[in-house]
Amino acid sequence: MNEINAERYTELYKSELLENVIPFWERHSIDTEHGGYFTCLDRQGRVYDTDKFVWLQARQVWTFSMLYNRHEKRAQWLDIATCGADFLARHGMDEAGNWYFALNCQGEPLVQPYNIFSDCFAAMAFSQYGLASGDLNAKDMALQTCRNILRRKDNPKGKYSKVVAETRPLKSLDLSMILANLSLEMEELLEDKELNAVLELCMNEVMTLFLDQKLSLVFEKVSPDGLHPDCFEGRLINPGHGIEAMWFIMEIARRRNNRDLINKAVDVVLNTLDFAWDKEYGGIFYFLDAYGKPPLQLEWDQKLWWVHLEALVALVMGYCSTGRDECRQWYERIHEYVWNHFPDPDYGEWFGYLNRQGQRLLELKGGKWKGCFHLPRALYLCYQEFSRAS
Repeated sequence: MNEINAERYTELYKSELLENVIPFWERHSIDTEHGGYFTCLDRQGRVYDTDKFVWLQARQVWTFSMLYNRHEKRAQWLDIATCGADFLARHGMDEAGNWYFALNCQGEPLVQPYNIFSDCFAAMAFSQYGLASGDLNAKDMALQTCRNILRRKDNPKGKYSKVVAETRPLKSLDLSMILANLSLEMEELLEDKELNAVLELCMNEVMTLFLDQKLSLVFEKVSPDGLHPDCFEGRLINPGHGIEAMWFIMEIARRRNNRDLINKAVDVVLNTLDFAWDKEYGGIFYFLDAYGKPPLQLEWDQKLWWVHLEALVALVMGYCSTGRDECRQWYERIHEYVWNHFPDPDYGEWFGYLNRQGQRLLELKGGKWKGCFHLPRALYLCYQEFSRAS
């Protein structure tokens, strides 16, 4: 069996994180006047829109807090995290403690808290920030937000939902997978009993409800009994979500020393890649229909940065945990695709959106959905995995 050159990859991913990606956000994203971050950055890092999306504000707080906690206690990183945490604490919530989706530059609310994903990322952010800063109010905010999420998880959109749920009730993968990740992030704040209960719930839902055992694919939405309604949503496969969920499962399995579960998660990752890899142009499709019918999403064949980054994380975790050569082969294939298409050698950071042929659709570095999160997290996790293996 060939082996991955772990030492080479360690240096590559570490230097890309610390010498390219993080400095880009340090230089261009900090709002020194109002607090928080600008995330709508063009190719050169110039701000093209000043609205502030709570998902991305919280994710950037998490990123800089995480690096401070886990890599190096740089005062500048803690200052940057504080800039976002203070802004969110002042402006991010409504009176009931629910987190808005979008704010204007000054922090006034633009979009109501219509689901709980803003809350999930806020809880992650304040959990890491509380550890970094020692701020007890931040830790308390993380815990209160987490428990609010758990109360709302069965009806996450509440009054903002457009669905008549009684006609075709569906459960969504995204909430189960993000709760698994959130619980791991809050491990030091939650009591063991509470943590294990949430992890068990999320793990069972992902691996028994959303994972189709025959197809070995993770469905995006299922009926409450795990069946697949014959409709657009019921047949939807989001390869990036399925793969990302599997490395969350691997993290849980590692803590429990459950090698069977690790191998099962690896099987799903490999099968998803076989299913979703574009054999003509390379890259991983954004959306697919499980049975080959036309997808609803017109952007189904685009190649997005985060999908490929989550695949790299899952594959290096799978390889380091099992030594399976299929993980190495896929890792090297996706690594080559990623590094040939997404990094910007001229202005730093990475492009996010490619068409099916691998050509850039947008030259932005950040926007409403792309911020300082998936890329630095993946670079950090990959270099950590490789450094332990070298």
